[in-house]
Amino acid sequence: MAEAAPITVAALYRFARFDDPAAPKGPLLALCTAEEVKGTLLLAREGINGTIAGSAEGIASVLDFICTLPGCADLDVKFSTALAMPFGRMKVRIKREIVTMGEPGIDPAASAGTYVRPQDWNALITDPDTIVIDTRNTYEVAIGTFPGAINPETCSFREFPGWFRRERERLLGTGRAPKVAMFCTGGIRCEKSTAFLKAEGVEEVYHLQGGILRYLEQVPPAQSLWQGECFVFDERVALGPELTLGTSAPCRACGRAVAAREVCACEAGKVQ
Repeated sequence: MAEAAPITVAALYRFARFDDPAAPKGPLLALCTAEEVKGTLLLAREGINGTIAGSAEGIASVLDFICTLPGCADLDVKFSTALAMPFGRMKVRIKREIVTMGEPGIDPAASAGTYVRPQDWNALITDPDTIVIDTRNTYEVAIGTFPGAINPETCSFREFPGWFRRERERLLGTGRAPKVAMFCTGGIRCEKSTAFLKAEGVEEVYHLQGGILRYLEQVPPAQSLWQGECFVFDERVALGPELTLGTSAPCRACGRAVAAREVCACEAGKVQ
């Protein structure tokens, strides 16, 4: 008996200007339902964001539709696989932002920083004139990051602007500003962060194109600088080199990812 084909997982986003973000909601939900695709898609005036899973054919149909939306022809998609469906249902939601920063006037579609291909990322982050910032949350950083990356120790992306404003002088100094390189899981948070830093007057700002997921996919393990695993927001929990299933598991107490053989911080005080 032939084995079932693995589930295709597509993490996607695009900063684009949607005058009426509610318009695609019904057609998207209907198409996903018809194609037995599950996951979450967020629509806002600034674009689309989400992760969906299903058959390769079903995912292709949904992506083809999304690419017809205004400004989405160059949709950024990261593909991976799962042995079982990682989502329980399909949700299409209308939001104020596709990734919540809470800073009015930030427009990544018009003013994001410079993309850096995964193949060029190592050279940038090992340059002594570059500071590297991990724009993800503390519980994500805990199971993996790039060496030397600054952890803002945020609990949500909304905290990032306040953190940067408090730490700006320490990070950038008072002389010639260093280059700033930022990264996140799939590219959306670091792309929006570059637009924020540019609005704050920082000129040399870079971000990892496609995020950690594309880096793990395209950079061979022997050349990779990534340390640990990459947290993902579905039942797989974490991915490793070449997007293989990681070994991290959710903490039974708080649900956050815990690396193999480690104790979650929320439980550490209980261990004798």
